[in-house]
Amino acid sequence: MKKVLLIEDDRTLRENTAELLELENYKVFTAINGLDGLELAKKIVPDIIICDIMMPKMDGYDVLEHLSKTEQTKFIPFIFLSAKTERSDVRKGMNLGADDYITKPFEEDELLTAIESRLAKIEILRDKRQLVDQTPTFVKKEELIKSLDSLKEFVFQNKKIKNYKSGEIIYDEGNHANYVYLIKSGVVKSHKIDEFGKELITKIYKADEFFGYTSFTESTTYLESTTAMENTEVCLISKDDLKDILKENHSLTLEFIQLLTDDLTEFKEHLLQMAYGSVKKKTANTILQFTEKLNRTTGTIKISRSDLASVAGIATESLIRTLSSLKKEGLIDIDGRNITVLDLEKLKRVY
Repeated sequence: MKKVLLIEDDRTLRENTAELLELENYKVFTAINGLDGLELAKKIVPDIIICDIMMPKMDGYDVLEHLSKTEQTKFIPFIFLSAKTERSDVRKGMNLGADDYITKPFEEDELLTAIESRLAKIEILRDKRQLVDQTPTFVKKEELIKSLDSLKEFVFQNKKIKNYKSGEIIYDEGNHANYVYLIKSGVVKSHKIDEFGKELITKIYKADEFFGYTSFTESTTYLESTTAMENTEVCLISKDDLKDILKENHSLTLEFIQLLTDDLTEFKEHLLQMAYGSVKKKTANTILQFTEKLNRTTGTIKISRSDLASVAGIATESLIRTLSSLKKEGLIDIDGRNITVLDLEKLKRVY
């Protein structure tokens, strides 16, 4: 039974939420303020923590900061549950390392989904690490890199990690291409600026995907720029290190070639869509691309109209009109920057 620590000073909300989680077969521990919650977290080491922000003795921000500096608790998934809805508050929470931020009042399914997804992610990462952890000490980790998945695990475990805030540039077109990047969490866009100064997004990358690969035989520069679309963690592997690994593992090399081939095929399809697709189809396909990259099927994605238009290859004004049309047809809902897919199958059939 998974252990959930709920830190909430509002008695009614605390008791109701605890009851909800217990009905879902979680073992729930509660604390009435941040200081008590911090001490309880260190004592029981829960599988996940749900925490209010505004509390007596110690607020939620300080709780997360203290937990992230303690070895036994720094990797516990952490979800803020707060009535603070200002964008700056959400950004502050996520920048501190929170895994999610849910605003009050909330739907039961919203909280349960957030918990389930975070626990599932931890399980997946734990399973992947078992191969490396169980390897005899006399076997070099590099010798286990026989597949793309094992390459990713090797990079996650052994290479430098960098954090980028939403909107921060990872590298610019023309920078020397020394590294290949692997996304640990977050979403990244690659983009170019055309002769008229308009940004064209060439691809969206999500967690567990490589980007930034260029020639392995020549010293070259990046052919496009990349920017984090949300707070993002990436691992860096030098181009020379990757080349050496590929030399020693032919099966891995074939998988990597297939990865490049798939990317090229996807890019060609994207160009054909931009050239020949209707504005409505381009818009629908772009929404579908973002829902896939942001790991949504139904649910809400938050994306700027300019980014959507850039990927679709249409004017922002045309995109806005088309979004309104899709909303009237009941395929999506729109609330500010938020777009919610209401009927995924019909959206796929738009022409």
